[in-house]
Amino acid sequence: MSKDKNPRRVADNEAMAKLRMLRTSPQKLNLVAAMIRGKKVDKALTDLTFSKKRIAQDVKKCLQSAIANAENNHQLDVDELVVAEAYVGKNLVMKRGRPRARGRYGKIMKPFSELTIKVRQVEEQA
Repeated sequence: MSKDKNPRRVADNEAMAKLRMLRTSPQKLNLVAAMIRGKKVDKALTDLTFSKKRIAQDVKKCLQSAIANAENNHQLDVDELVVAEAYVGKNLVMKRGRPRARGRYGKIMKPFSELTIKVRQVEEQA
């Protein structure tokens, strides 16, 4: 009488982490996400640690969460993980403004974005 179990959104050798409501524009976040795509997770963590971008610390937290999900929930080997996908989406935009000269109004947009990171276990080739 119970409902069927939800199917997994990722493959058996993958794990995922999602971070929502990041206070930065998707364009700026995508620069950091592009920096880690396709790299091994230890190299990606090192790159994010020494990046000068402010949002890199939040991306690092999301990547560490994906690694922890892979290790604890899906029993994957951490040493063989690769960042398979890192993609960015838009979220809400807070609209603010300030008065300008001659009775006009200057729009200030404060965008939010979201980040999804998928890590995949790949076997070492001899």
